[in-house]
Order: sequence, then C-alpha cells, then structure tokens
Amino acid sequence: MNATTWFESFFLVLLLVVTLGRLWLSGRQIRHVQTHRSEVPEAFRTRISLEEHQKAADYTCAKARLRMVQTLGDAVLLFVFTEGGLLAHLDQLIRTHVVSWWVHDLLLGGSVLVVGVLVDMPFTLYDTFRLETRFGFNRMTPRLFLADLVRESLITSLLGAPLFLAAVAMMNSLGPFWWVWSWVAWMLFSVGLQAIYPTWIAPLFNRFSPLPTGELREKIESLLKRCGFDASGLFVMDGSRRSRHGNAYFTGFGRSRRVVFFDTLLERLNPEEVEAVLAHELGHYHGRHVLQRILMTFALSLVFLMLLGWLKDAPWFYQGLGVNMPGTAMSLILFTLVMPLLGFPLKPLMSLHSRKHEFEADDYAARHTSANRLVSALVKLYQDNAATLTPDPLHSAIYDSHPPAAVRIAHLESLSSA
Repeated sequence: MNATTWFESFFLVLLLVVTLGRLWLSGRQIRHVQTHRSEVPEAFRTRISLEEHQKAADYTCAKARLRMVQTLGDAVLLFVFTEGGLLAHLDQLIRTHVVSWWVHDLLLGGSVLVVGVLVDMPFTLYDTFRLETRFGFNRMTPRLFLADLVRESLITSLLGAPLFLAAVAMMNSLGPFWWVWSWVAWMLFSVGLQAIYPTWIAPLFNRFSPLPTGELREKIESLLKRCGFDASGLFVMDGSRRSRHGNAYFTGFGRSRRVVFFDTLLERLNPEEVEAVLAHELGHYHGRHVLQRILMTFALSLVFLMLLGWLKDAPWFYQGLGVNMPGTAMSLILFTLVMPLLGFPLKPLMSLHSRKHEFEADDYAARHTSANRLVSALVKLYQDNAATLTPDPLHSAIYDSHPPAAVRIAHLESLSSA
C-alpha cells in the first residue's frame, strides 16, 4: 500500500469513525434524557416543576436530533469536497479563468466558505425560526437575521481575506519554518481582535447601554472593588432582540475590559443573584482561566501549524484527499477541512479542563458572595434556558464545558453548609 492509498484509507476511516461516534453520542443523549423525562430529579423537585423539566427534556432532544442531521450533512459535504472531487473541480475552474495567484487563492478559499455557508443555512434557519420558536426562545426577525448575515459576511471578508492571503504569502516566502512565523502572526491577530471586539465589532450587532445607577450597580461596583477587578464599564446588552436566553460575560482585556449583562438576565435575576453570577465570572479571571485557555489555544495552533508544515509538501496528502494539483492555498484549505476530525479526540480533555475551571469559579463565587444565591440564580437559568437536568454522563463528559446541573448544585450546597 503506497502513501496515497494509506492516507486516503486513514481519512475515510477517521471520517466514518468520528461521524458514527458523534451520531452514537447524540443518540445516547436522546435516550437518556427521554428515559428520565417523567420525573424531576430529587435535588430539584422543590425548585423546578415537572412541566419545566419535560420542556427541557424535549428541547434537549430536539437539539440533539437536529445535531445528528447536521453531523451527517457535514460528513457528506467533507466527502464531496475531497473524495468527491468538488474542491479539485473548483480549483480547475478558477485556474482556467484567473491568472493572478492571489485572486485564484482568494476565490478558491471564498468558494469553499460560501458552499459551506449555503449547506449549513437550512440548519441555521430551522434552528432559529422553527426549533427556537417552538420552545419560546426566538425573538429574531427575518429582517434582523438577514442584517446579521450581511454584517457577518462583511466582517469575515474584511478580516478573513487579508489573513488568508497573508498566511499563503508567509507559507510561500518564509522557508521551511514558515509555520513559526505564521504562528506568531496568528497570535498577534488573535490578541488584536480581542482588543478591538468590544468597542468596534460587538456594537455592530447589539446596543450596549451603561448599567443604570441603583442597588444592582452599587452591588456590582462593590464586588469588583473587593475582588480587585478593574473594568472600563458596566453594560447592558439588548440580547432580547434575538433570544430569550440570558447570559453575562467579560470581554476585552486591559483598558478595554467590559462587564456585559444580557437584559434578559437582569429581568429574571434579583440583584443578589446577579452579583453571585458575576462573582463566578470573576473567579475565571482570578484563576487565570481565560489566560490558560488562550495559551492552550495558541499551543494547539502551533502543533497544528507544525503538522501542516509537514503535510504541505507531501503529494500523498493532496492525492489522498482527491486533489491532483498541489498548492499552498490548497494545502491550507484541505487542512482546515480535515482539522475538526483530527481535533475531535481532544474534545473530552478540553471539556474536562473547562469543567474543572467551572468548579474553581464556583468556589470563588461562594467565598465572595453566597453559594445559595448562586444556586438560586443557576436554577432560574436552567429553567429559562431549558437546560436538561439529566444529561447522558458520557455525552456530558465529552461535550459539556460545564458540570451537569445536579453535580454543580450539590457542590455549591456543600460549600454553603461548610
């Protein structure tokens, strides 16, 4: 078996195993949630009604079924792009009409992106306007959806096109260790994007207004002072324009750091509960979790770029993926297409690491506010977001960035009684 045949077989087996694995996990999730649909877990019986529990079960199963169909769609699209010859056909079609390398590369990369978006669009539309509407979460209008799509496309073009061409140029001109310099450039781009996102990009999609003066603002400012956290501002975001789901987050760093609350969150939680939720988020900063995640992302990107540096000049890499015309842009596109398959085995480890951080942030919140208040806030968020209380343990271990509800609540209650 030559190298091309070996790699093609490896790719097809990996595609089949990962796809079947994802489908099997989603099936497990559906069966487990449905099995426990008829009874609220004992720890939540005084807090969540059977009707709310069943709504969360139905919502979770509906999401999982959609994800199964989307998983199949993604697998078919990847196969068509590679072994089906679509990518090679697009490459040849563009070559016959374009002479300039950068126009060719840009059109090729853009074509792959557009095809991916078009294939994914039916799933997005169904999720937004059927599934989310069915369970009472969607507030997105077709007009707002289209406006978001146009804005996202423009931002992707303005930022993504120069980044893609810069990567191709560095791969062509910086010698065998181009991947080191590309990694440095990627880090600088990522840091710069995080710096400008709060003030330049986010306001293109949502309105951010200062948190009004009053009891809540006083509690938040007092908490920030106790925790030694400096923020450039406290803002309320009009998340209710798109969805009834609530959230709160930090964004930016340095002088551009902001604390942002969804208006839907503030409508549901009382000031003490909002304070507890914010204390949890502060726990992530105190534990340097954000920095750790950034460093982990940079480390993985270095490994993957190094791997691309090895594959870029290997004829069997292209031929095994259905392409007979090697090229720098082609190698980058192919690698981007297959990277989710290569990275899937890392998913359980990353989820485990994230859940550890969530426990640590809960511990921090319990020390600086009240564990009971955080429990109260989380229960309301589980209710409002229709989060299942009975996820499949294996599915949760692989996918979930947060601990299961019962485990997390039990941990917080143990802190409140200590």
